[in-house]
Amino acid sequence: MSHLPITEAELHAYVDGRLPPARRAEVEAYLAALPEEAARVQAYSAQNDALHALFDGVLDEPAPPPRAPVRAGWQWQRLAAALAIAIAGGGAGWFQRGAAGADLRPAAMARYGFAQQASAGLAHQAAVAHVVYSPDVRRPVEIGAEQEDQLVTWLSKRLGTKVRPPRLGKLGYELIGGRLLPGASGPVAQFMYQDRAGQRLTVYVSNEQAQNKDTGFRFAKEGPVNVFYWIDGKFGYALSAGIDKGELARVASAVYEQLEGPA
Repeated sequence: MSHLPITEAELHAYVDGRLPPARRAEVEAYLAALPEEAARVQAYSAQNDALHALFDGVLDEPAPPPRAPVRAGWQWQRLAAALAIAIAGGGAGWFQRGAAGADLRPAAMARYGFAQQASAGLAHQAAVAHVVYSPDVRRPVEIGAEQEDQLVTWLSKRLGTKVRPPRLGKLGYELIGGRLLPGASGPVAQFMYQDRAGQRLTVYVSNEQAQNKDTGFRFAKEGPVNVFYWIDGKFGYALSAGIDKGELARVASAVYEQLEGPA
């Protein structure tokens, strides 16, 4: 055995199946001795699986029509970048370390091909944010529920209006906390909840929907994630979880009643 310390990069390479057999055996021994690290690696693997489910289907899509090469090119670059960053080369760790809070500014997102994120739609953005953060064992949120007042003040200031987490305790979901995320042209908020079984659910709030006239209450399935979403003025709300559509609809209705849109 080499006795060399196990690095973060090697943990991601282990998840991606890119370690030599001898080093892989050492990593497995390391994980067997440290359950907390093993849980974290399992979360990385879950992120990879969810992101594969979200993005792999684009490989089977027909070629875009010649009349819109620029837009199609942007869409392909964005999806390809998402796969390259989030899946290849230990990308889950890039998301986990680099996307905490407001660290990923829009300019940084553009560097990696995410500048056109809004074009993919509110439901898709919310689903991607859900699969990136909800499996995280160590830091699923930036500010925890025990500091809810601070969380509300911080997110409200950044979004330019009062935002508050819905109360879902009667439905079996307790607030874990929330975080600030980069949108296409400004910040968005994500609130995360968990039930007694450990199932996580996220509420995504965007204030970038002024040009979106699609105001109905809608459902979308993004890979393994079910999403209910709606537009109210310039605000968009999306509820995401890997639970049954009927159960998610019940929770979404409660959220809808509480979030009637800022004045």
